[in-house]
Amino acid sequence: MDIRLDQKISEVAQMDSSSTRRSPRIRIQVPVFVRAADAAGTEFIELSKTLNISATGACIACSHLLRLDQSVQLTIPAPSPASSSLVPSETPPIVAKVRRQDMMGDLRLFGLEFLRPLE
Repeated sequence: MDIRLDQKISEVAQMDSSSTRRSPRIRIQVPVFVRAADAAGTEFIELSKTLNISATGACIACSHLLRLDQSVQLTIPAPSPASSSLVPSETPPIVAKVRRQDMMGDLRLFGLEFLRPLE
């Protein structure tokens, strides 16, 4: 991983530890499918990852340009049904709004707020 990207992730983690957060953030990378329309209106699905996550939001990396206040859907990839009958074949989408954005080279970082907190 690029050293500048590691520094950026650290900065994001430090910002997220502020006392203004409604719920604590956990610095964890979780693969997610991002479904949305880019700034040009073209719909896409991209396999991305979270940089941190909480019950009320997440910071994700995404190569597409998203707009502030735009809705996006996140879906966590599930293992193949053959690997476990206890795991559902798909997860329901998590709907979120884009609340902030930042650039790190070609990588775009987006702060998302979930419309419904995770349980």
